[in-house]
Amino acid sequence: MSQDITLRTEGLTKRWGPFVANSDVSLTFEPGARHALIGPNGAGKTTFINLLTGGFMPSSGKVYLGGEDITHLPQHQRVRRGMTRTFQLNTLFAGMTVLESVALAICERRGLQSVWYKTVAKHADVIDEAMALLATLKLTDQANSVTRSMAYGKQRLVEIALALATKPRILLLDEPAAGIPQAESKELFEVLAQLPRDVTVLFIEHDMGLVFRFADRITVLVGGKVLTEGTPAEIAADQRVKEVYLGEAEHG
Repeated sequence: MSQDITLRTEGLTKRWGPFVANSDVSLTFEPGARHALIGPNGAGKTTFINLLTGGFMPSSGKVYLGGEDITHLPQHQRVRRGMTRTFQLNTLFAGMTVLESVALAICERRGLQSVWYKTVAKHADVIDEAMALLATLKLTDQANSVTRSMAYGKQRLVEIALALATKPRILLLDEPAAGIPQAESKELFEVLAQLPRDVTVLFIEHDMGLVFRFADRITVLVGGKVLTEGTPAEIAADQRVKEVYLGEAEHG
């Protein structure tokens, strides 16, 4: 298999009894891609992300990361191989500062799990890496802020910082702009656009303005199946997509 493919699925299917959430989904994600997954509510988008990350095991089909079959690997082993996700709901340590949270995530990646957050400052190299990561996400001025006191959009950026602290090859974002005011969601995606191209980004997003500005590839799921895939221009011009999704998205 080509090493130019970061992530690939073959015939990925998930059933719960008679209900089929994903059906025969075969997709390829290239290195450095900014790939959006869109579709109506109930299309199976989050289920698909859960199948990629090991949150769910498929009923049939395969998931490959690079050249390795990871279909049955647990979540933590997928993270170690370079696949990290954020969640639709914020899961931050609300009472910790931004710097403490990111430094602890770096310690976890380095196998320093015994480092308690009050002693993490003794690890200067960890602090340096954490501050460099915060600078990438334009969060340097928030380093000593307690996360629960921050604006929700900033909290989502911290969540992404925690994911990036694992040094992923592929970053999966489940509705990163959910619940964020429009100005903040625009800022969040502008920061994401500056991420290095050695990180492949696959994201679910309902805001079509953000999708068409940020994605270079879009897959449309409907009823758990791939309706079509293409560039933003191709998707915008596809009459089937307009009928089943874009019109709905524009009007609600």
